[in-house]
Amino acid sequence: MEISELISTIAKGETSHCQFKRNMTNQDSMAEEMVAFCNSGGGLIVIGVSNDGAVAGLSSLDVDRLNQLVSNTASQSVSPPALVTTESLELPEGLVLLVKVADGMRKPYTHKGTIVVKSGSDKRKVTAPEEMQRMFQASKLIHGDEVPVPTSSVSDLDLKLFSEFVRSQYNEELETVGAPQLLTNMNLMRDNMLNVAGVLLFSSRPQFLLPSFIVKAVAFPEDSIVSNVYDDSEDLGGDLGTLFEKSLAFIKRNLKKTQGSKTINSIGKPEIPDIVFEELLANAFIHRDYFISAPVRLFIFSDRIEIISPGHLPNNLTIENIKRGNSNMRNPILASFATRILPYRGIGSGIRRALASYSTIDFEEDRDGNLFTARVWFPR
Repeated sequence: MEISELISTIAKGETSHCQFKRNMTNQDSMAEEMVAFCNSGGGLIVIGVSNDGAVAGLSSLDVDRLNQLVSNTASQSVSPPALVTTESLELPEGLVLLVKVADGMRKPYTHKGTIVVKSGSDKRKVTAPEEMQRMFQASKLIHGDEVPVPTSSVSDLDLKLFSEFVRSQYNEELETVGAPQLLTNMNLMRDNMLNVAGVLLFSSRPQFLLPSFIVKAVAFPEDSIVSNVYDDSEDLGGDLGTLFEKSLAFIKRNLKKTQGSKTINSIGKPEIPDIVFEELLANAFIHRDYFISAPVRLFIFSDRIEIISPGHLPNNLTIENIKRGNSNMRNPILASFATRILPYRGIGSGIRRALASYSTIDFEEDRDGNLFTARVWFPR
């Protein structure tokens, strides 16, 4: 880091990714800071600077001791070991040691069995099982769609829907194969319980077992959610294929039709191509975070349509990545079946196809709120 960049960093104060320490001598304290950064996207510990941004400076002996402390802490007090680098820079007030902690690839990281994450410029312990599960998901140790649904069984299966799928995909009759064994072989059931993917794909009552996994759809006459009135509103449920069809139908019935060069007898053409919403809805259902008990929200305003999914982009994906076709399988079981149920290819081309068909789309990732929004603007 250049000295000018360091001065600018100090001037901005402490953040979720930058912490100041006047000095450090305690290995436990150092380990907690490292664990919090490993679990929260990585960060920088600036040693030799007080909390208020005043540069206290370090001696050369301090720097030698701290380098040893950092090395020992990262390898011995953080589990799994943290990836850390150090750099010392000399300011007029004295030496400053920069400890760069990389975002962990094997979350959750712990110190003495405790999981710590950043919370603003501070840190906190993680105790909620759902948050721990999301960390395991980030490390690809567990996926939200494979979590068993405790109250479910084969009796929750929509036998007609499942039979038709088995017949069309495997050219077999369900009665011959046996539903429980086939569901287990398809990674949709374990220990006589359907998992989240099994419920969403083939249950006769998915929202009874997983009540939060619906779509809250509202069409507002104005451009703000604080409006006191709506034009159309519905809670959409059903298996994944039905949920997709209902959501697309809600959008279509609230879209204007354009006459273009056609006569008055024509039925008109939707002002935004269907493929845009087919791709965005499929992505919302397949790539949302199923560890979060919250619905997908579908809002239609006077100037735009918003599809809001629970969960920010997984791992190191960014908005620019997905625009270029990069993808990451957050829910691999759902994704594998979605190619046979939804207009979904699973090759990272959906966002690119949507943008190629209609360019006035933007995306917003809210990591603090754990949300991802696709926003389609009307051509007017």
